[in-house]
Amino acid sequence: MAGDEKASLRIDKWLWYARFFKTRSIASTACNGGRVRVGGKAISKASQLVKPDDVLTFTQGANIRVVKILALGSRRGPAPEARELYEDLAPIDSQKSRKTNSVGDTAIRDMGTGRPTKKDRRDIDKLRQNG
Repeated sequence: MAGDEKASLRIDKWLWYARFFKTRSIASTACNGGRVRVGGKAISKASQLVKPDDVLTFTQGANIRVVKILALGSRRGPAPEARELYEDLAPIDSQKSRKTNSVGDTAIRDMGTGRPTKKDRRDIDKLRQNG
């Protein structure tokens, strides 16, 4: 299918073609749940039509994805082919660097030091009880 044959495509199909979701039913569920936005407006139907130059915002795991549709595609092809369908406006790498180290109740250790020993766990418990 050439880009001129069809001017729009269902959003669940496009998200599946672009390999953002493993199955089309998962993409459809995300769309029906209102977790996908087209041009900043939340959608409630997986049958919403999208076209090139539309900007989509949705969550993928713990990341917020913002992508601009460049092409519609005709199949769910390999990953290099899928990457040609969109332009990533908020790459995941920049999102990771912006996150602060707000770990919550867990103790912060240097990377690669392994699991805490029993003594370390006791010390952590003492700190939590006194703090």
